[in-house]
Amino acid sequence: MLETSARLLRLLSLLQTPRDWTGADLAQRLAVDVRTVRRDIQKLRDLGYPVHATPGAAGYRLGAGTKLPPLLLDDEEAVAVAIGLRTAASGTVTGIEETSLRALAKLEQVLPSRVRHRVNLLHSVTVTVPAAGPTVDPDVLTVVAAVCREHERLRFDYRSHDGTDSVRDTEPHRLVHTGRRWYLVGWDTDRRDWRTYRVDRIRPRIPIGPRFTPRQAPDVDLAGYLAHGVSTAPYRYQARITLYVPAETAAERIPPTVGVIEAVDSHTCILHTGSNSLDEIAVYVALFGFRFRIHQPPELIAHIRDLTTRLTEAIETF
Repeated sequence: MLETSARLLRLLSLLQTPRDWTGADLAQRLAVDVRTVRRDIQKLRDLGYPVHATPGAAGYRLGAGTKLPPLLLDDEEAVAVAIGLRTAASGTVTGIEETSLRALAKLEQVLPSRVRHRVNLLHSVTVTVPAAGPTVDPDVLTVVAAVCREHERLRFDYRSHDGTDSVRDTEPHRLVHTGRRWYLVGWDTDRRDWRTYRVDRIRPRIPIGPRFTPRQAPDVDLAGYLAHGVSTAPYRYQARITLYVPAETAAERIPPTVGVIEAVDSHTCILHTGSNSLDEIAVYVALFGFRFRIHQPPELIAHIRDLTTRLTEAIETF
């Protein structure tokens, strides 16, 4: 049998998993009887940890309290947290770099040597390129995440890509992170349709609106829905282009915020992309280095024919 202090830490670790534990389950895991479990639960409560009894079968769940309990991590979890903190130190959320480094320092101080070696090995051979472009205010991100979780309507000031300001009223659904930017997918109550918003352009209005009944998601694949929404739908020209390379090869060069890639077979794929500029699409696709064929829009086809003629004449002149 574990000593009392070690058993309490083990019990706290079990309660940190997102599930309800019956007294019998905990007793089996700790190799004690149910009466000892009840006494240990009370000791945790006396220390300030809110262990709630669940209705029905005698069960327990760790709730939110006034203090953070010690986190008991296995080796894989500790490596994942350390890598995540290093990434956050140069990520896309404003103002958490220093906080992430402080938390990482505390974690590394108590890591076993075997785990610290794995973390340091990865760090020694990794170069992080700082994120380019606007970053997200962590307070805004927290507000948006909370209303998504609690199903509360959100009114906010929003600046669109063309610089115009508007007030939006939404039923927030999910936050989506592309690695470079954060987006909110939500139901726009005024436009009565699903919309995608860049979180760095959102300024929430307080207080938060009333609760709502969640709607069915616009797509099971929210990542694909977002990619289509930010890379194609908002633009004047929407292009469909065959690339004569495997979809995996194209995906290495084309981020999901630029275009949606649809596999055709093992050697070709379709790129769906968009822009307000025909020149931008023409130059961007030409610089991939892939063989390609443009199917639409007809304006792009005509524009590239004209561009090809002018480029050919420029070469023949000299």
